[in-house]
Amino acid sequence: MATCPECDAEIEVDEYDVDKGDLLSCPECGSSLEVTGIAPIELDIAGDDDDDDDDEEEEEEEAEVDELGIEEDEETEEEEDWDE
Repeated sequence: MATCPECDAEIEVDEYDVDKGDLLSCPECGSSLEVTGIAPIELDIAGDDDDDDDDEEEEEEEAEVDELGIEEDEETEEEEDWDE
C-alpha cells in the first residue's frame, strides 16, 4: 500500500508491478503520481515539465517569426527554393 501525497488516500500498488519513475493516477483525486521509491513504495506528484518546455519553445519560435515579419507559408517557400 502507498499513500497519495495529494489527498492521503491509500493506493494499492504491488511493488513487483512498478518500477521507479513509473506514472500512476490516484483513483480518489485523479492526481498524476510518480513512483519515487520501491521498497517501500513511495509516490510523489508527477511534474509536467516536458509539456511546459515544448509550449515555451513554440511561443519563442512564433515570436521570432513575428519579429521578422515572415509568415509561416513564406518561410516554407523560401526553404523550398534553396532545395532546387
